[in-house]
Amino acid sequence: MATGNQAPARAGRREWVGLGLLVLPSLLLFMMLTILFLAIPHIAADLHPDGTQMLWIVDIYGFLMAGFLVAMGTLGDRVGRRRLLAVGSAVFAVVSVVAAYTTDPSMMIFWRAVLGVAAAAVMPATLGLIFSMFLDAKQRGVAIGAWAAGISVGVALGPLLSGLLLEVFSWRATFLVAVPVMALVAVAAPFVLPEHKDAGAGRLDVVSVVLLLVALLPLIYGVKALAKDDSLVEALVAIVVGVGVGVWFVLRQLRIDVPLLDVRLFANRTVSGALAVYVLAALAMGGMYLMFTQYLQLVAELSPLQTGLAILPAALVLVGVSMTTPILARRVRPGFIIAGGLAVQVVGYLMLTQVESTAGLPLLIAGFIVLYPAVNPAMALTTGLVVGSVPPEKAGAASGLSTTANDLGLSLGVALIGSIGVAVYRGGVVLPDGLGAEDAAAARDSLDGAVAVAGRVSGELGGPVLETARAAFTSGLNTGALIAAVVAAVGAVVAATRLRHVPPTGGAQQWASDDESAEAKS
Repeated sequence: MATGNQAPARAGRREWVGLGLLVLPSLLLFMMLTILFLAIPHIAADLHPDGTQMLWIVDIYGFLMAGFLVAMGTLGDRVGRRRLLAVGSAVFAVVSVVAAYTTDPSMMIFWRAVLGVAAAAVMPATLGLIFSMFLDAKQRGVAIGAWAAGISVGVALGPLLSGLLLEVFSWRATFLVAVPVMALVAVAAPFVLPEHKDAGAGRLDVVSVVLLLVALLPLIYGVKALAKDDSLVEALVAIVVGVGVGVWFVLRQLRIDVPLLDVRLFANRTVSGALAVYVLAALAMGGMYLMFTQYLQLVAELSPLQTGLAILPAALVLVGVSMTTPILARRVRPGFIIAGGLAVQVVGYLMLTQVESTAGLPLLIAGFIVLYPAVNPAMALTTGLVVGSVPPEKAGAASGLSTTANDLGLSLGVALIGSIGVAVYRGGVVLPDGLGAEDAAAARDSLDGAVAVAGRVSGELGGPVLETARAAFTSGLNTGALIAAVVAAVGAVVAATRLRHVPPTGGAQQWASDDESAEAKS
């Protein structure tokens, strides 16, 4: 550690090799947030979950990952970040095998939840080790940039890799692909990475961990239950319980000496503004990404490989944007870059509101090419803004907040916009007479169910079932896109107003008190 005017030690070859090992699980764990998007029809055909169970299978991983991130960061400080990384990676590899061969939808939800907890053990350890390995400010900036780029690539790579795997194997391969990667991390970590503990780390407040989960899960359950016709009271009660427990959680963090989540960081307007933008951008993208991939397969009838290739142009543009965004941020204020990207996203979402169930594919892909790369500035710059706007001793807590915001935003998007899409679908599907009660219920529940029903009933019924189901799903997509456009627009306004004081990244050290930040002028 540097003292006085002594420059901090610069990282050598061992540290850069270690960085490669740390980026690998970061990429994979965020890839697992989106890899199931293309596998949904295949999982539905094998496991027969209802529409709500399918949403839980998709996003329980992200919610548990977000819910345990901060707690696992604290645990890693106490027991050792490398040790927690290795254990979390090993658990993830083993549970991925178990999940791949699960045959019950309820157990699939459970194993996806366990994977989320294991991912939460790994993620804060990766960023924490980067902070301890790279002491030089410039080298640390490069390392954090590589780590953030790995996350962005992982989110983009999920559906593309899923399409390739589904073309050759079954949906079970989307779980098994994680096994060799996480096994490598678990085995190599002790040989490549240094151990790091925080001698001053406080006790893990188990009560706060429980309160955070009890706040999140009823809230999300309530949002999902709103999509059901007969669950309004149940949904509202769950939402009220979640909000109430959330308030209790915040009050406890303000009271205890060593909080699980340092909510006082939100008093810094750069932190609060950047996190708000991060959640809004991820929320809009998470819900629409899921519906986009479902349209490609179930409405446009593309194969998994064709679906992956349809996503490829937008992913390639995303890579280009991710390379140019940090360079642009050296000259232009990050808040304005993020606001511009979200404004472009609004245009893309509005394009999706015009997609039809017949001949809508070109407009859908064009709209996705516009909106998908435009989310990158929000994802690429906010972590640096959050970490760089607090004193160095708060950097670990701030980085945990940033990662939590991303997970929570993506999962909230699947829950909120996905549930609205389901509700619009169920309200708009008009089934032909002649279907049995069981088939009618399955077709009314989800587009996956309608496609399965159409495949097993007579030809004169199958066609009308598919036609009305696809039209109803497309209406849900249009509605979801409109909501996403509003969310992205709000995010653009927040970025342009709350982050306008942050100078370009080529300027001086960013962290300062709110009083100092308030003096900065646009």
